[in-house]
Amino acid sequence: MKAAQITSYGAPDVLRINDVDRPAPGVGEVLVSVEASSVNGHDVIVRAGELKMVSGRRFPIGAGLDFAGVVVETGADVENHRAGDRVWGMVHPRQRHTTAGAAEYVVVPADRIAPAPAGISPVDAASLVVAGATALIALRDSVHLEGGERVLVRGAAGGVGTAAVQLAHALGGHVTALARDRHAQLLTGLGADQVLDYGSTTSDQIGPFDVIVDTVGSELHCYRSRLAKGGRMVTVGLSAGALAAIAASSMYGSRRIRTFSANPDSAVLRDLAGHVTSGALRPVVDSVYPLADIAAAHKAFERGGVVGKHVIAVSA
Repeated sequence: MKAAQITSYGAPDVLRINDVDRPAPGVGEVLVSVEASSVNGHDVIVRAGELKMVSGRRFPIGAGLDFAGVVVETGADVENHRAGDRVWGMVHPRQRHTTAGAAEYVVVPADRIAPAPAGISPVDAASLVVAGATALIALRDSVHLEGGERVLVRGAAGGVGTAAVQLAHALGGHVTALARDRHAQLLTGLGADQVLDYGSTTSDQIGPFDVIVDTVGSELHCYRSRLAKGGRMVTVGLSAGALAAIAASSMYGSRRIRTFSANPDSAVLRDLAGHVTSGALRPVVDSVYPLADIAAAHKAFERGGVVGKHVIAVSA
């Protein structure tokens, strides 16, 4: 089978499409024929060597965190899935994989997949796995958004940002989106009540907010200061500077800066599918690349300016 693999740490050109043996599912595992994957910040960080404590120094390393596809085979003790089921899911972000989501087949524990939402394509499904799960966990489980609260989504045009705008709106928040001005029409259509141009809007000009969802990872202390009394802030844009700001904010109690690594299980993925089925969450896909061009997709991700997600079409 074909699989995208990292052959050394570095720029996107270290990605290769290699011929590898098709994996077989073990006890409690499923084999999925992958139809689509997507490019996430986690993928880029691993490829660049910024998570060596997890990924190690042995190569090759599998590329691709998420996937959408069809169950081909199940191992022993798997009861909730069978061959032919259309599913979506992700590999574990804190484990090393020689093949991962950007491959023709992937093996994962059965509790890391769930039925994919009906009525959307594999490309659209793959675009929502990590982005949608991250936004859902951030809003529902990390900051516990309540109806009527004022929400700022920073980096609102990206994959997590577009999902956060939609889910914050669905959960009853009054949503302010901070993004490029040219994305205002799109974000308003996704549920934003207000769209501010980040190029001409500084943190001291806006707020206060009850909830801030940050996907950028810079100037966190400036935005934390825009929280109302009892406000909550979460960031998924991690960097060395962001980690320092998170640590420094610990003295502020409920108004500290929170973070997490999205690692959804089947229950979260089922809840996410419910939001898609209800119409509360829809995919926003910037571009689609064939598996052979995954390096180009990584380059596009790093250039920025993305609207939604870059998706890898693995099979037709």
